[in-house]
Amino acid sequence: MLIALIARDKPGALQTRLDNRAAHLAYLEETGVVAQAGPLLDGEAMIGSLIVLDVEDMTQAQEWARNDPYARAGLFDSVELIQWKRVIG
Repeated sequence: MLIALIARDKPGALQTRLDNRAAHLAYLEETGVVAQAGPLLDGEAMIGSLIVLDVEDMTQAQEWARNDPYARAGLFDSVELIQWKRVIG
């Protein structure tokens, strides 16, 4: 099951993002369920994350999202998990 995780950073939280970026990127690699990932941008500034998870079910996606170092650091203002269907690519 593919799940799109769309997370928006809290205003003014760029330093939190930068401080936790290495741990976040390591988590993406080590968990083995990330199909695609990248930051949401406002011009050059990172303001959130878009991650496509390939998981068994929504419960696994929720658990993954809770354990993301960015989430644990309190970076996000909001997080949405939405089932997604790949049509192209």
